[in-house]
Amino acid sequence: MFHDPALGRTTDSTGRIFNCRFIFSEALRDVPENHHVKFNVDVKVQNDPDRLFALMHDIISTQPNWETILAPRILLGLWHPRFLSFAKARLPYCRRSYIGNSPYIARKYFWNDCDAFSMSFASLTTADGEKFRKECKAAGKNLMVWTVNQPDHMMEAVRWEVNAIITDVTKTWLDLRAALNADYEKQSSQYGRSFLWTSLQFYTPFMLALGKMSQSSLEKIAGPFDDYLSPPAVVAGKA
Repeated sequence: MFHDPALGRTTDSTGRIFNCRFIFSEALRDVPENHHVKFNVDVKVQNDPDRLFALMHDIISTQPNWETILAPRILLGLWHPRFLSFAKARLPYCRRSYIGNSPYIARKYFWNDCDAFSMSFASLTTADGEKFRKECKAAGKNLMVWTVNQPDHMMEAVRWEVNAIITDVTKTWLDLRAALNADYEKQSSQYGRSFLWTSLQFYTPFMLALGKMSQSSLEKIAGPFDDYLSPPAVVAGKA
């Protein structure tokens, strides 16, 4: 996935993505050695979810052996709860994740309908972030963290035992991972945790304010979150 319009910042190639002809998607789809690779789809809130997911189904369902080889590897990353019902209706065979920076939003609007949570690094550094990490592990929910570009932040994410680290500097992460596999104790000892006390972004009041700002921004585009809040399950009592 690329956020940039060109390849230069995050890869060793050049050129605008619009002008590139990519064949790697077929290789990832068709070559058996690549069937472990997952497709993490960042679904931007500006889309019409019904139209988007209908188009995605049309494309996915035309691929050979899509139900067994392709569909189980697709993860739909959702920012707004409006997209949940459309994802379940149009693409019921795809797993879903919440993307955001608020454990509160993740719990309230996405917990029951998502298999994974893609959280900003800073959101997981607070006391509530630590609690959320433990909740995910206890519930068997996958946890991904973004965008982790500094080695000491990468090491912290490793300590958290997250399932995936999303970064712009893949070589830095791959080199660190290889070094950790070779000698975990030696490598991990080189990265302290003092950075957690050196920036406002790792403090609870800042993260709460940022979470509210992010929710407000998303609601301006796709409507109030509470309009799409699933009703709580009703458990019938014994007669």
